[in-house]
Amino acid sequence: MPHKFPAILCAGEALTDMIAISGDAINTWRSLAGGAPWNVARSLANAGIRTGFAGAISNDVFGNQLYAASAEAGLDLRLLQRNSHAPLLAIVAQSLPPSYFFIGENSADLHFDLSLLPGGWSDELVWAHFGGISLAREPLASTLIALATQIKSRGVKISYDPNFRNVMDARYDAVLQTMIGLADIIKVSDEDLCGLFRTTNADDALQSLRAMNPKAVCLYTRGADGASLYVGDDIWHAATPRIDVVDTVGAGDASMAGLLYSLYQHADRNWQAHLHYAVASGAAACTAAGAQMLAPERVAMLFSELQTTNVI
Repeated sequence: MPHKFPAILCAGEALTDMIAISGDAINTWRSLAGGAPWNVARSLANAGIRTGFAGAISNDVFGNQLYAASAEAGLDLRLLQRNSHAPLLAIVAQSLPPSYFFIGENSADLHFDLSLLPGGWSDELVWAHFGGISLAREPLASTLIALATQIKSRGVKISYDPNFRNVMDARYDAVLQTMIGLADIIKVSDEDLCGLFRTTNADDALQSLRAMNPKAVCLYTRGADGASLYVGDDIWHAATPRIDVVDTVGAGDASMAGLLYSLYQHADRNWQAHLHYAVASGAAACTAAGAQMLAPERVAMLFSELQTTNVI
């Protein structure tokens, strides 16, 4: 009997992070599988949710690494396409402060083809997540917007995390407005808001964003200052639990995955509990180096702590 198709879909880019390891004169480099929507997908699959990643990767050594990591996480590989184009690379020269750029002209991700998805792939779909640099890269951005519009019309709920990067300039504004209009859940950080709205006032930018779609639930993260969840006229807040921070790489993707997990797996929870699970997931990601698959037991421990001690 064939396996069921995913209940949650994450669509966009899967890429290879090339991270500089400083030397005296010449850097050495470490390659890690990554990409914002792929990170969300990996965490959901690792937590036991039927999850698919819809995107395209290369047929070379970098694509092999991404494919193997996808299989290890338990992602539905039927939605992952491969082609002979070059890999998409993120060159991370330093992490603090961030210094990076992307190499991906005519790369494999841009050739994701909706017509190649298997029949019935969306029959079980409840949530679909979009975001990352994929929505700033044509023709992939138009393909993904078409996909989001199509499945939204069938009743699938949409989550969106723009995950601001330096490739998102004024040309991204139309995409931002379109995706916000489609979204049921929007996740943004204070840094995202300042970058997307080209301002230094994140709170004003948040009001501008919410005005584009007042019905959307908004998860607003502020790093060590905690997070807030906006649902209509109601607001819930949570402080960040006390943890030993290794780095913050992947924390935003982890909090997005945590919120989707909680909404899908525990629909009976109240909004405060959903927020606590998202914050616990983001915090758990900060206790290990780089973007990692979340350890469910670590998230559960932090969630329990927030539920009993954290109301601000």
